[in-house]
Amino acid sequence: MLQLKSIDYQIQGGMMLAENAYIKLVPSSAKQTVTLDELKDFFHYYKEITSKTGTQVNWNFSESAFPYEMKETDEGKGQWFYLSASDRDLYYAIILGIGTEAADTESGDSAIQSYIQVTLPEGATAGDKGKANEFCKFLAKKLKGELHLFNGRIMYFYPRK
Repeated sequence: MLQLKSIDYQIQGGMMLAENAYIKLVPSSAKQTVTLDELKDFFHYYKEITSKTGTQVNWNFSESAFPYEMKETDEGKGQWFYLSASDRDLYYAIILGIGTEAADTESGDSAIQSYIQVTLPEGATAGDKGKANEFCKFLAKKLKGELHLFNGRIMYFYPRK
């Protein structure tokens, strides 16, 4: 399997070292590709369903469940966007992007495989990592993908033979 390279992003002018997780869209995934607009739709849907949990228990849970707002920069147009935390004491930011890579198939051929990259920039908190892990699991379940977590472990959410 091809090792993905870390990508450095610029937010507010500073270069950041990154910690990455990936959701790979394998041949048995629900979709073979995902666009940035679809990724944004998943973010909005996730915010909506987590806020409904709070409504059910009569508590303003939406600000605690996933306390981020989506922001875009000119450099990231079409490739990535970031989620900026509304509560800077507990959270900082999460970066979401899309890409493709060459991957080996079962028959030994090489094919193009899409992935979603979730990046924790320098300065991210343990809270960001927890929220990013939960969002990654949500995306991987929805897309039936292969989730490569920040700690290097792999979770499979697609039907395996």
